[in-house]
Amino acid sequence: MSKAKIKITKVTINIGVGESGERLDKAAQLIEKLTGQKPVRTKSKHRIPTWGIRKKQPIGVKVTLRGQKAMDFLKMALEAKDNTLKAENFDDNGNFAFGVHEYIDLPGIKYDPDIGLFGFDVCVTVEKDGYRVTKRKRQKNKIPVRHKLTKEESIKWAQENLGVKITEGD
Repeated sequence: MSKAKIKITKVTINIGVGESGERLDKAAQLIEKLTGQKPVRTKSKHRIPTWGIRKKQPIGVKVTLRGQKAMDFLKMALEAKDNTLKAENFDDNGNFAFGVHEYIDLPGIKYDPDIGLFGFDVCVTVEKDGYRVTKRKRQKNKIPVRHKLTKEESIKWAQENLGVKITEGD
């Protein structure tokens, strides 16, 4: 287990609407209102005739937050979940994700009748210092196993730094 500092690389907020049109525009409005950033539309990868979805049809919106903005939004979103996550929300690489059922669960956010009710997913990418070697252009390298972030390390870090309580099972 290495002593490298663990940090949040990015926080991605995603609303999957499942259709294009007015609902998708309202979801985009909501994400922009919550984060202050213009969202990107996500497109379907497959054709699903029973749901009326065509390939490459816009069906959702997402935004990526980094730095202090990401930390602030994450703390607010965790408050909506009563600072409680399940152990199964963490993957083997230490990243974690959770859903917020309705945006009005966030502290300080009021219901907007023009937008309606939407829930969203929050995905948090966590890594240790030194991960840049896998992404840089020159002298790219692999991360040794002893330096990779594990699920247990990430859970411990979230408990200490974010004040998250971890529950088991359902």
